[in-house]
Amino acid sequence: MLPPVARAAVAWAVVVVLAITVGSLVVYALVALRAATVPLVIALLGTALLHPVMPWLVRCGLRRGTAAALTCVVLVAAVGTVIAVLTNSLVHTAPQIARSLQEAGTKLAGWLGPTGDRIHQSLTTAAGSGSSVGGSLFTDLASGVLSGLGIAVELITGGVLALALVFFFLRDGDRTADLVRSVLPAERAELVVACGQQAFAAMAGFMRGTTLIALIDALFITVGLVILGVPGAAGLGALVFLGAFIPFIGAFLSGTVAVLVALADGGLTKALWTLGVVLAVQAIEGNVLQPVIQSRTVELHPATIMFAVVAGSGVAGMVGALLAVPVCAAALGIVSVLRGRRLGEPAPAGD
Repeated sequence: MLPPVARAAVAWAVVVVLAITVGSLVVYALVALRAATVPLVIALLGTALLHPVMPWLVRCGLRRGTAAALTCVVLVAAVGTVIAVLTNSLVHTAPQIARSLQEAGTKLAGWLGPTGDRIHQSLTTAAGSGSSVGGSLFTDLASGVLSGLGIAVELITGGVLALALVFFFLRDGDRTADLVRSVLPAERAELVVACGQQAFAAMAGFMRGTTLIALIDALFITVGLVILGVPGAAGLGALVFLGAFIPFIGAFLSGTVAVLVALADGGLTKALWTLGVVLAVQAIEGNVLQPVIQSRTVELHPATIMFAVVAGSGVAGMVGALLAVPVCAAALGIVSVLRGRRLGEPAPAGD
């Protein structure tokens, strides 16, 4: 017979192994079915952002179906406008930013001395060897075109599916709780409804707060870059806006690009001023904007956010990094409900 400590250790080991196995199978299934799961998560995020509009439209006399359709039309127009503005900013300033980054790399290589020269020469040689391969040019071009067409078809299909799901979620979202109560026993149904409401509220608050913070960050940094005379300020501001949806990593990458562009354009002094602007905006975001704007959302520890971003990017690349944090916020919302029920506390009300 094993001693009680050993039996408890074996029991916990079995539980951990089973949890890891089930989690791995779930992640594998989500990745294997990403053509459906990614649009589903995006639709949930879009519904979370647009859900507050529905009661107002219904109070104005519109039926839920008409209100949902009108909201989807406005969503398509807004997303199209944002994509057009961001694409226009990036396309017009991308060559300028690329030249500035190349010049910044040359300056950094010069400051590093022989080591920097070897790194710069290696990069140049690699680029040259890549461009000198011509035997399989047609094959590479054809495969690139086919790959691009496949990605375009997948994006269009996913976008249409996500938009359709947003419409149905907005139109029939008020019936979800009644559907759950009609399928499950009363006590379990109330628990599932409470978990769903809290997860949705956490996801909605996080996404609304992140979008507003991204707009403010991009505006302040763009104004600062324009005042400093940094080339490609509009494109850099667009990068800041997009990077804000990937915590820590996105802000670091977009800020680094802005500092390198300033270094190439005006030397170390302008680069330091640009770094000061970026750090000041990030300080305002961390100490003022996030506590005020996201005060009602599930608070995520920075270590949890970094782990979620890295894990999401490892599972699904850039899309996984974008979706990891809101999904994690929803999961922690569910955990808060379960913990409250276990302690006998009332479940938090959903929005």
